[in-house]
Amino acid sequence: MGVVCCAAPIGILAMPAVHYDSSTAARANFKDLLDAAGKGQVATVRRDSGTAAVLDAARLRHFLAAVVPSRAKVVAEAGGWSVFIPGLPLAADGATLDDAVADMIEALREYAQDWQDRLLNAPNHRENWGLVQLVELSTDDELRTWLQGIPR
Repeated sequence: MGVVCCAAPIGILAMPAVHYDSSTAARANFKDLLDAAGKGQVATVRRDSGTAAVLDAARLRHFLAAVVPSRAKVVAEAGGWSVFIPGLPLAADGATLDDAVADMIEALREYAQDWQDRLLNAPNHRENWGLVQLVELSTDDELRTWLQGIPR
């Protein structure tokens, strides 16, 4: 089956959703699938018993930044700064706050790589999917802003 578009109730203006019932159909209409995702439309592909959503990365990153709190804690100690995130095996230190934040960004990137390599199914790490997506979709400046809790 090809594209299935959903109609909105009378009086409600909605963007149609784009669904493909197979990876073959999605490949044949890949441009349309990406265009729909870029516009913010629901865009899905069924494969076997699962359904995958195709999303615009910038939209997903913006959403994740809003719903995944950094919870970063900053401590001034011994003439320097420490940053840690409770519940995660991450800590960073620096002579200045900027240095400590830069070190935490590096630690977040290393954690995201470790999560994708081996931690994604570990019971105490599997729920960090949103954090990993946010880290992977963010620039260093975006992570700095997120860590410091500055709304964007």
